[in-house]
Amino acid sequence: MKATLFFVALTVVCPAGTLAQSKIEVSDLQHHPFSVSFPSGSKLRMYLRSGDFRVVGSDENKITVKLSGTKADDARDLTVRFKPSSTEAELSVFGGPKNDLQVTINVPKNSGLFVRMPAGELRVEGISGDKDVELHAGDLTISGTNPADYSRVDASVTSGDLEAPPFGESHGGLFRSFHKAGTGKYHLHAHVGAGDLTLN
Repeated sequence: MKATLFFVALTVVCPAGTLAQSKIEVSDLQHHPFSVSFPSGSKLRMYLRSGDFRVVGSDENKITVKLSGTKADDARDLTVRFKPSSTEAELSVFGGPKNDLQVTINVPKNSGLFVRMPAGELRVEGISGDKDVELHAGDLTISGTNPADYSRVDASVTSGDLEAPPFGESHGGLFRSFHKAGTGKYHLHAHVGAGDLTLN
């Protein structure tokens, strides 16, 4: 076993309110679980490969990445890379089979999220902080969107359906979008190129 794999298989602990200062990379998640401390309220930038992803808010101050589905045991080439800085962190997921595999990423529930993904199905659930999420093609669902939480909301699809019942919006076709202003403290930006965007 390579030394780097042994290191990243462990939980990385850092003091409360700070981010660790070294890059972490792990593959073969079924045998080397990924878990790293991450302070609540911090900003996380995610760059995800195409596939089936869930980003779920948690009460724990850490990030974990787990695999499920019929190809989970064959996903040895799927790699997670975590790069922290003094103010935010970056998480990248790449490699591995794209079909019959679901990747679940748990993060502190009030994290600020920036997510970019080429194609597939992406679900963001139970995150109360800022969100800036874009999917080039596929289905994007952001759950738990309370309009009272936001000072600014913009959502759009280039081609597809845009459904946002909490905001009283329902659109379909080409170049559909809406913008809202409110009294909350968070910002929400969501965009899908070709596919469906749902805010609920």
